[in-house]
Amino acid sequence: MKALMIMLVLVAVICSAPVNAQKLEKVWETTVGLQTPESVLFDEEKDVMYVANINGDPSEKNGSGFISILNPDGSAKSLHWVKDLNAPKGMAIKDGKLYVSDIDQLVEIDIKTGKVLQKYDAPGAVFLNDVAAGSNGMIFVSDSRTAKIHVLSNGKLTVFMEGSPLENPNGLFTEGGKLFIGDNNIYEVDVKTKEVKKIISEAGGVDGLEKTSQGEFVFSNWPGRIYIHRNGKNVKLLDSTEKKINTADLDYSKKHNLVLVPTFFDNKIIAYRITD
Repeated sequence: MKALMIMLVLVAVICSAPVNAQKLEKVWETTVGLQTPESVLFDEEKDVMYVANINGDPSEKNGSGFISILNPDGSAKSLHWVKDLNAPKGMAIKDGKLYVSDIDQLVEIDIKTGKVLQKYDAPGAVFLNDVAAGSNGMIFVSDSRTAKIHVLSNGKLTVFMEGSPLENPNGLFTEGGKLFIGDNNIYEVDVKTKEVKKIISEAGGVDGLEKTSQGEFVFSNWPGRIYIHRNGKNVKLLDSTEKKINTADLDYSKKHNLVLVPTFFDNKIIAYRITD
């Protein structure tokens, strides 16, 4: 009986090892003069990444915010590509346009020229945060302070959903007609019916929400934690809270298999690879 118990314990340890052994291995970090980077977005087609630099108070309309373009190794391609924004945060790409949240507006930028084409007002918005583009052309943007999700459709920015179960919605991700919302939990919303399902519990206040090449959710908590959701569990990959290094609105590059993390007050983008 004792031998059987030892064998069962060993089997349990071996089976759980791949989950518990997951970690992040740093590949590179920037040294290019970013200023309060809140969000990073990798453009797989152009092989560059966009960085939203708040460069000041995240809630203040001061015109000091800007968007940078970085190369795949983190070097600067254009540090001040788009200037005169306020406190740019989440970003999404759709049909050659970059959409950026900017406190109470959604800014539309032509990627080819770097020109601001349009600024859409979000009535009643307080703190627009992450942005995600749906395959149907809809652009979603979260407002973390009012528990609302806005949507840009047919040239108008309106409220898509609000209130319970949302508390402090932030990270957004779209796939297959579904909108995934990172909050204290992670929710799946059917874009057509607006049916809401809780799919991941106790996510800790999600900032960035993405999927890996293997289809697993990877998400960040702003104070300095990154998780992967594997085999029904939230597995911590990184915790930099003691160092006071934030982990803001991350992205995942499937082309390079990298988790890209803005460190906010630490003024860097750090690229990691998920390893076993």
